[in-house]
Amino acid sequence: MSASSVNRRRILSLWLPRLPIDRIQRFLPSIVAQDEPCIVVIKDNNALVIHALDDAASRLGLYIGQPLANARAMCPDLKVFDADVVADAKTLSDIADWCDRFTPLVALDPPHGLFLDITGCAHLFGGEAALLQTLVRALGRQGFAVSAAIAGTSVCARTLTRQTSGTIVADGGEAAAIDRFPVSALGAGEAITTGLRRAGLKTIGDVAARAPSEITARFGARFSTLLAHALGQGDAPINPRKPLPDYIVEKRFAEPIATDTMIAMTLSRLADTLIASMEKQGKGARRLEAAFFRTDGVVRAIMVETGRPVTKSAVIDRLFRERLDALADPLDPGFGFDMVRLSASRTEIVVQEQRDLDAHVHDNDELAALIDRIAARIGGKRVVVHLPQDTHIPECAVVAAPAQHHLAVAMQAEWPARAESEPPLRPLRLFDRPEPINVPFATVPDGPPHQFTWRRALHAVVRVEGPERIAMEWWRQDGRQLTRDYFRIEDAEGLRFWIFRDGLYEGEVFDGDGKPASPGWYVHGLFA
Repeated sequence: MSASSVNRRRILSLWLPRLPIDRIQRFLPSIVAQDEPCIVVIKDNNALVIHALDDAASRLGLYIGQPLANARAMCPDLKVFDADVVADAKTLSDIADWCDRFTPLVALDPPHGLFLDITGCAHLFGGEAALLQTLVRALGRQGFAVSAAIAGTSVCARTLTRQTSGTIVADGGEAAAIDRFPVSALGAGEAITTGLRRAGLKTIGDVAARAPSEITARFGARFSTLLAHALGQGDAPINPRKPLPDYIVEKRFAEPIATDTMIAMTLSRLADTLIASMEKQGKGARRLEAAFFRTDGVVRAIMVETGRPVTKSAVIDRLFRERLDALADPLDPGFGFDMVRLSASRTEIVVQEQRDLDAHVHDNDELAALIDRIAARIGGKRVVVHLPQDTHIPECAVVAAPAQHHLAVAMQAEWPARAESEPPLRPLRLFDRPEPINVPFATVPDGPPHQFTWRRALHAVVRVEGPERIAMEWWRQDGRQLTRDYFRIEDAEGLRFWIFRDGLYEGEVFDGDGKPASPGWYVHGLFA
């Protein structure tokens, strides 16, 4: 066998022709009687046509695309359901998740198909024939009608599933496998299919017998490329739903597991194996995902992230324990998990540091570990650090960022130093949005108010510091924001506020008639 044939891709195509009706009959079995003809209809050109049908309806002579009125005339007792494209797509995505147990390279082939790149992994399931039969039988037990085929290109495999099921094409045999099929099997569109038939080209073999330049000139380069891929002459890569993780380890069970103890033990052993694999290349994990595959096809995935590359299995074990304990929707094993997979989807090279003598490094490690545990329990977006920004706008001077990804930057950030023996220039509590206050009168043009009302309480001003004038960044906001004069205010009860006047008395604030108007006043924060 040549090296090129060894490295040739192998694509398994799955097609679920009755997915809409199978979904309804699977999840709503009580409303569908046995052997009762059922169809799913969808609106097409302001008319309801058949979108999917079961075997009972097919035996009556109904077909996809038939108007509903004609179908009712043929079968008055027909059970009719409205199409739900969103639910169908969700079901197809769930099936794709289940197919991840065979290969991580699973791509959608909408509306009712999937592609599985099984290159180099079919031997793990007893060969291509055994893998194909396992897929078809398992989906059949779940209540889905399925057609499957394996070929060297995705287009050829897809064409085979639309005409027959269970076909496995040897490498290089794509052209011979599909030459007898009608041209409609290529899925090139109604206009091209009709044009081919009018030209007397009824089968794929008839089209393949013509010169490629002739086909391209008459039907376009896109169809010519599609035909070449169907014949095994090159192929476009499939687009997997998920990126391939850097490292994957998994455990399959002959008898499904369901207890928390067995799940925890399995994750712990997988973590040992994963760390050993990464350690050989000097890497640590930054993002980890544990996937639990139930026997009924349901897949549950749990992800954790770390602030620093993880190189110890005990850390991985502890993070997933925290994550599992904090789940709002507990991990339901159903009838048990028959496979558990642990993958590292993001890894980094581990930088060796002097850790024995450097207490600062130890402190950083403990802080990063604490942040990882809290993030695993409540979510990474809820654990934040604050970073200074190069701007004088108060509400933009600080930005909150996830602590796991910005801890090192936060520890090295430089904040403005506070002047010795001077009161703080900025309040301890800054509001997300300044709150309006009612100022009956103030010293014009740039003086403070003598009293103001905030949250229905009147505050008499006894001490004032300011104003501190802050002009908005004209190069960013096109002059839409006004100049602010900030004041540090203390009222008669000792409460200290940070308030500002939004706009100057002349030249910035106007009423509806274009005349100068009084600017607004706001409280932006509270001092301790």
